[in-house]
Amino acid sequence: MARVLIGRTVRRLRTERALAQQALAARLGISASYLNLIEHDQRGVAATLLIKLAETLKVDFGELSGSAERQREALLREAFADPLLGADAVPDQEVAELAAAAPNAARAVLALYRAWRVAREDAGGISLPSGRRIVLPTEEARDFFDARANHFPALESAAEAIAASLAASPHEMNHAIAERLRRAHGLSVTVQPLAGSLRRYDPSGRSLALSESLPRESRGFQMAFQLALLEAREAVDEAVAAGNPSSPEAAMLIRIGLLNYTAAALLMPYAAFLEGARAFRHDVIPLAARFGVSYEQACQRLSSLQRPGTRGIPFFFLRVDPAGNVSKRFSAAGFPFPRYGGSCPRWVVHTAFARPGEIEVQVSELPDGAAFLCFARTVDAPAARFGEPRPTHVVAMGCDLTHAADVVYADGLDLDRARVGIGLSCRLCERPDCRSRAFPPLEHRLALDPLTTSASPYRFEPKAPSVRAPVSSR
Repeated sequence: MARVLIGRTVRRLRTERALAQQALAARLGISASYLNLIEHDQRGVAATLLIKLAETLKVDFGELSGSAERQREALLREAFADPLLGADAVPDQEVAELAAAAPNAARAVLALYRAWRVAREDAGGISLPSGRRIVLPTEEARDFFDARANHFPALESAAEAIAASLAASPHEMNHAIAERLRRAHGLSVTVQPLAGSLRRYDPSGRSLALSESLPRESRGFQMAFQLALLEAREAVDEAVAAGNPSSPEAAMLIRIGLLNYTAAALLMPYAAFLEGARAFRHDVIPLAARFGVSYEQACQRLSSLQRPGTRGIPFFFLRVDPAGNVSKRFSAAGFPFPRYGGSCPRWVVHTAFARPGEIEVQVSELPDGAAFLCFARTVDAPAARFGEPRPTHVVAMGCDLTHAADVVYADGLDLDRARVGIGLSCRLCERPDCRSRAFPPLEHRLALDPLTTSASPYRFEPKAPSVRAPVSSR
């Protein structure tokens, strides 16, 4: 099974910390010569050493594993491929070097590209009194959670303190929270018809109304959200302030997301949930049943188990609707989601709609060879009334293939033969034989021939190889 190659990242982080190879090798318990081979990508890094490197260099696991670089690299390719920029093609090798060796410069380029898109698409922009235009609040909130690998230690601690004071088992938690709201905060909790709302809190009337259309798991989550709003406000406010949001809208989206995070941590305490996940080998259905939560809630919690020293598998989490719109996205696994446009129609995230309620599994391979074990399932919300379609989404998760042995969904799969080639999106994908392609890649010219009908909807000419000037030696 492939090992992680992160030489450039390790070398850069070591240099930034003014550490000699010998000193870092001693802390890791390996030889300096072995570390030198790692830094030159002549040796892979096993998961145990990867974790030790992250803890020794005091960096986020996603940054060290190379997942953050892959995400930056994908976003840079997407930006440089935009035909409206009118720029010369940037070779893939230069994009990869920029993402790895100059992360701050790469982030600055991406920020400029986002600002340019907002300025171009005036309807989507927000203007501050100074006249400066900023990124959409939804994108800013997503970046906030992605930058922290969807893990917030202070909120975990706040949730653990509340859970310890409740002293309830998972299946008694809903009742315990309702009693806490009543006794400690004077709130009456009722279930009733709520037109157009799922939860309604009246501070002056000291009441919390939950919609009768909510299933039991969702009612419990809404009560946990309310308790987090009342008892974890300070920790949430500090986390929001640390993100320095650029607009009130972005700040509110981040705050709501953090309250949701705290509610999930209260219902699914870190240590117990991680133990259950490992015991079930990350089988979501029995894991959700153990904690009395929904399938989607359990999936989203799995994506946040990144506590240093007791990390879970780094999963990405995604929720999409039948039109391909992404409503939730977290990428602890470093999957390079495209920021603009849809994702690959061959990906299991989209094919899962064909078999409602069934867990679909796919070994997804990106054009650069990175492979992920992905699984997806539809989830439905109840229809408001007869004749109205039920809101349906697909919840998908995935992890690097190196973790496949610890995930039940890999059982029985030939991890090499089962691979399905996917792209980031049609406009960035250079696979020539894809029958699902929606439009040709931006960096290629169409090859139009009335004498031939191709199996692929679009035929295109191969990209001319880039020629780099030789570097003179002195």
